[in-house]
Amino acid sequence: MPQSMQITAATIDPALLDLPWELPLQEWPAEVLAALPRGLSRHIVRFVNLSERVIAVKEIGESVAYREYELLRNLLRLGAPCVTPTAVITGRTDLSGQALNSVLVTEHLSYSLPYRALFSQYMRPETATRLIDALAVLLVRLHLLGFYWGDVSLSNTLFRRDAGAFAAYLVDAETGELHTEGLTEGKRLYDIDVARTNIIGELMDLQAGALLEPSVDTIEVGDRIVTRYTELWNVLTAEESFSMSERWRVRHRIEKLNELGFDVGELIMRTDERGNHLVIQPKVVDAGHYHRQVMRLTGLDVQERQGQRMLNDLEAYRAMSGRSDDPIELVAHAWLAEVFEPTIQAVPMEMRRKLEPAEIFHEILEHRWYMSEQQRRDVSTKEAVDDYVAHVLPQHRDEQSFLSLGDTQEMAAIFDDTAPVDEPLGDDAEFAARDEETAAAYEANPLGFTAGMRFKGE
Repeated sequence: MPQSMQITAATIDPALLDLPWELPLQEWPAEVLAALPRGLSRHIVRFVNLSERVIAVKEIGESVAYREYELLRNLLRLGAPCVTPTAVITGRTDLSGQALNSVLVTEHLSYSLPYRALFSQYMRPETATRLIDALAVLLVRLHLLGFYWGDVSLSNTLFRRDAGAFAAYLVDAETGELHTEGLTEGKRLYDIDVARTNIIGELMDLQAGALLEPSVDTIEVGDRIVTRYTELWNVLTAEESFSMSERWRVRHRIEKLNELGFDVGELIMRTDERGNHLVIQPKVVDAGHYHRQVMRLTGLDVQERQGQRMLNDLEAYRAMSGRSDDPIELVAHAWLAEVFEPTIQAVPMEMRRKLEPAEIFHEILEHRWYMSEQQRRDVSTKEAVDDYVAHVLPQHRDEQSFLSLGDTQEMAAIFDDTAPVDEPLGDDAEFAARDEETAAAYEANPLGFTAGMRFKGE
C-alpha cells in the first residue's frame, strides 16, 4: 500500500488495504474483479470481490469523491433509495510515484442490474416503460427529500425486480445537491427535462445497438417520464378543497396515498375565509408504506410491491386459518413460519441466488394462480413450487451475482436478423408470454406505481 494513501470511511474493512491501489483501476488483475454488468459511466468503474461481498470502485477527482460520499451518506440517513458509500481513498500513487486518481467505494446493490443489462436479455418493449415508471417514482421520492439530481438518466440508476415491476435506485450523485429547505420549481422542472432528454438518447442508443426493437417510439417513451412524474407529484403534493360536510375526504386522501406506497407524516389543514370549506395539503410524505409494515410485522426487508403482495397473502392466510380476530402481529409470526419460510426453503439452495427471496415468493404465487387457472382446480403451494423450480426458475439468470471471475463482457445484441431466434434467454417463456397482459394492467393504473394494483387471483 502506498505510504501517502488515505482512507476515509465510516467503518474500515482491513481487506481494503490488500487491494492493488498502486495500479490504475483499468489495470487491476482479473482475480480481484467480480464479473457484474456495468452501466455506462463517464468514469472508470470496476466491481471488486472483498470479504465475501462485492464493492463498486469508481475513479474520480478528490473533491468530487468526498462530496459524493457525504451526499450519499446524507441521502441514506433520509431514507432515499441509493447505493451505500463505503469509503473515499485519496493520495494514491503508482510504483514510480506518479499520482493516481482518488476513488469512491460503494456497496454493490444485490440483485440490481443496470438498464443495458436488462435489455441484454430477451425483453419486450414494455420493459422500457416499466423502467421509466420506476425512475419516475425514484425522482419524485428524491425531490420530496429536497434532492436535485442534475443528471437524471437510466445510466445513473440501478433497477431491482419488485413483484413483476422494478424498483429504481440512485447510483451516481456527483452532480446532485441536497436542499433541506426543499427544491425550487425551477430545479424540479429542470430535472424532469434533463430526464426526458437523456432517456430518449439512451433508448435511441439501444435501438442503434439492436438492443431495443426498431418499432419502439423512443420519444413517446421518453415523454412518459414527464407524464408519470407529474401525475404522481400532483397526487402527493396538490391542495384539495371540499366542504366542511365532507371531512371524511381527509381520511380518503391519506388512504389513497397509502395505496400508492406513501405515509403522510404531516398534513396542513385550513378553512377558507367563510369557514365553509376545508383545504388540505400533505406536507411530509414518506415512501415505503408497505415496506415498513412488512418490516414491523416480520422483520423482512423487501421492496414496496413485494411488501404489498406479502401483506395480501398474510391477510388471505389470516382469513383461511380462522384467525381474523387475532392480533395481526401474532398471525404474521405464524404466516412467516408456516407459509413464507417453508416456501423459500423448498427451493434448492443453489437456485435461491437467482432472485431475491421475496421475488421468488411472488413468482411462486403467480405460478400457482396460473396453474390453477390452466388446470381448473386449486393447485397446492407444494405443487406450484415443484413445477416452478423445474420449469421456471432455471431459466432465470443469477441476479445476485455473475459466477465467473474477470471483468464484465460486452453485452450481446438480442435482435439479430442474421441469427436464428432461440428461446428467451433471461425471462422464462411463461412470464415473457404474459407481458401483454401485464402491460395492460399497467395502463389500468394511471400512476404507473403499481403498489395499488390488485394481483391476479386475489
